[in-house]
Amino acid sequence: MLSEPRSGRLAAWGNALLAGLVSPDDAVLAIVGEDAVHRVEGLPGESAPVGLTLALGRLRALGVAGLRVALPAPGHPLGLSGPPEFNARALEAEEAVVCHGSAVGLVPEVHEAGPAGDVHAEVVWHVLPVRQAPPADVPSLGEAERELAEGLREATEVLSKLDVAGSGPVAEAAIDAYRARAERGREVLAPGYPPRAVRVLELARRVALLVSLAYDHGHGGAVSSAEMRARAEALRPVERTARRAQVAAFNAFVEERERGAR
Repeated sequence: MLSEPRSGRLAAWGNALLAGLVSPDDAVLAIVGEDAVHRVEGLPGESAPVGLTLALGRLRALGVAGLRVALPAPGHPLGLSGPPEFNARALEAEEAVVCHGSAVGLVPEVHEAGPAGDVHAEVVWHVLPVRQAPPADVPSLGEAERELAEGLREATEVLSKLDVAGSGPVAEAAIDAYRARAERGREVLAPGYPPRAVRVLELARRVALLVSLAYDHGHGGAVSSAEMRARAEALRPVERTARRAQVAAFNAFVEERERGAR
């Protein structure tokens, strides 16, 4: 949850490119990020994988007008609309991009290579058919913001009960890393996104950080297996709230354009 999903970068900067707000070079640079290379496999009319620039242009030619994010988890098909094959691939990857305006979606497959300390990632986006239907369980930005406020309170209460709030240098390092990410957060949502989407994404990250701290460093008094299970049950709905808000933020570009077209 703390790292930005690749599907989020592809959707955000792909949307800005489709709207003519950024150049292809800038969009591809932002999407690839720290990865070595991204390629797209299975595009209609292409017999081999192609680069992102060509792929985004081909998607536009296919009628794609926007890109949405899905972040599914077991029992929670967040952002998905089917069919089963696409849902299964997206669930395995824990993320996907669903195209608006054409019945295709993209699921990333990540390959890591290189020696310790110098590992690089190569990403292949697999293009698969999707069902054109409303995505599952995606809230509006307003709903997501309200849910996050409650989720933040719940996460803080759980942390307090687990004695996690002052859990030492490891937790402090995680908080410092979050602050560094927050400083870069405004660059994640590309030009054209509403300020509220940026705000919701930043708050979702904060909630996700607290959940991560509770899972990774929050042993505190919860030492028995029963207490560990109780902690996981208490945190699960908060984690789901953060994922729902993250999807709402990334999908806000398409949602706003759809409302404006009505």
